[in-house]
Amino acid sequence: MGPRDEQPLGLLLVRVAAALRSEVTAGVLEPLGLSFPQYICMRILSHSPGRSNAELARDVNVSPQAMNMVVRGLQQRGLVTRPATVSAGRSLPAELTREGTALLNDIDPGVRDAERKVLAPLGDQDRREFRRMLAQLG
Repeated sequence: MGPRDEQPLGLLLVRVAAALRSEVTAGVLEPLGLSFPQYICMRILSHSPGRSNAELARDVNVSPQAMNMVVRGLQQRGLVTRPATVSAGRSLPAELTREGTALLNDIDPGVRDAERKVLAPLGDQDRREFRRMLAQLG
């Protein structure tokens, strides 16, 4: 075991997340005028349509105010839609538009390439195992 094996798990995860965020942002999202939080919001909505602003904020671990800015930016681009009003006591459910879904589909290959680049030091089997372990924890 080397010194890297003894680093705190949180530090290791932050480093991997930062490398992935940087690679995805610079190589895939910036040319499209999207931020990483916007991409993550869209990705969540692709799997869980109808999430409220508060739920999305909890999912991404940001303030509701910050998430509201993210969702508004996506709405202005026609990538996400929310109803103008809902029944009393209900929050505004956000959903991807057809354009948002199409953009995510266009982005996916670039994101996968960025992931492969960040995880390149691992072999194919280790990459699959790493994903499996992270999915178990998350």
